[in-house]
Amino acid sequence: MKQIATVERILDTDYAEISVPRKSACGHDCEECAGCGVTGTAVHARAVNPIGAQPGQKVVVESSTQKMLRIVALVYLIPVVLFLTGYVCMALLSFSTVVQYTAAVLGFMVGIVIAVLYDRRLRRQGGLTFTIVKLF
Repeated sequence: MKQIATVERILDTDYAEISVPRKSACGHDCEECAGCGVTGTAVHARAVNPIGAQPGQKVVVESSTQKMLRIVALVYLIPVVLFLTGYVCMALLSFSTVVQYTAAVLGFMVGIVIAVLYDRRLRRQGGLTFTIVKLF
């Protein structure tokens, strides 16, 4: 996955801190919507800097698409799948509606816990890695 980022500072000879604008589903046409109130937030990350980019420069960065898809699946799909699994299993076993909803909510919360634990593990291992590939 390629994105445009800004070099914030040089960390050492091989790494730089970059600022990557956070992507969202809205497209930020605020004159049309004015619904969310989100301003251009950015994610700060560490990036390999093989081209020697300097602070303030706009650069193209590349990250592992496979790792990004794994993160998206954990954050969005696992809680929903566990929610539906809890609900359907209790419905098939003919439990009351209250038990079905309780199992669904518990499944969702387990999914959230899994996502948080994975996020912590990913941060300990260095998180999502970016590589600066060229100047923008």
